[in-house]
Amino acid sequence: MNRRPWILGFVVFLVFVFLYAPIAWLAIASFNSSRSLSRISGVSTQWYVELFDDSRVLESLQLTLQLALASAVISTVIGTLAAFGLRRAFPGRGLWTVLLSLPLVVPEVVMGVAMLGFFVKIAGIPLGFGALLFAHVAFSLSFVVVVVRSRVSGMDVRLEEAAADLGASPFVAFRTVTLPLVAPAVVAGAAFAFLLSFDDVVISSYLTGVGSTTLPVFVYAQASKRGISPEIVALSTLMVTTTAVLLVIGVMVASWRARKAGSSAQLV
Repeated sequence: MNRRPWILGFVVFLVFVFLYAPIAWLAIASFNSSRSLSRISGVSTQWYVELFDDSRVLESLQLTLQLALASAVISTVIGTLAAFGLRRAFPGRGLWTVLLSLPLVVPEVVMGVAMLGFFVKIAGIPLGFGALLFAHVAFSLSFVVVVVRSRVSGMDVRLEEAAADLGASPFVAFRTVTLPLVAPAVVAGAAFAFLLSFDDVVISSYLTGVGSTTLPVFVYAQASKRGISPEIVALSTLMVTTTAVLLVIGVMVASWRARKAGSSAQLV
């Protein structure tokens, strides 16, 4: 009986090593003075200097951030409205739910080929930022709908009805009652949409045009042609560090809000 906690702790330790040892080695190799990724020759920041001097990386990063932000905003607005629309029963709701869930299970290769044929042959949209934006919105929209709808379906409708009985207009009731209740789900859906767009390689590789290469596609192309260069390792380390910092900030904000809500409840 006493050995079980020790064994479980050791298994958890092995899982963490399996997950984070490659990332830790990647961070260490980014400060290697030589181009080797298997042997550390010294400590240097030259690869970070060369990374920030590479205009192609900076242009790809700027394009990727613009694309991810635009995709997240559009997907969040449309997905939130769709989640509220699917809350009430109407003819064909099951069909619409299935159609919105298809991008969750369809392979990205199929999505990329289908969107390439649609944009080029049917819609006549040239490859580039516009095609990438449409594709990323279509792909990430389903995730936003699923996340927001899970919160909307569990929301107590009587709260909105009580606001209406007290004289609040539909807009005021939505702004003061409904939106605060679904805000965490909306933020989570927006984060999903942003990360899916920022991270996408497969769909973006089909729709990338001249001068519209996203950062993941650029990294994949460079790794395929020249192997994994130290600049790419430095870039990957920066991306992992930025993600970790944002995650820590999010956890701290969530903890602060939980403590604030608990203090308010005790005062009441």
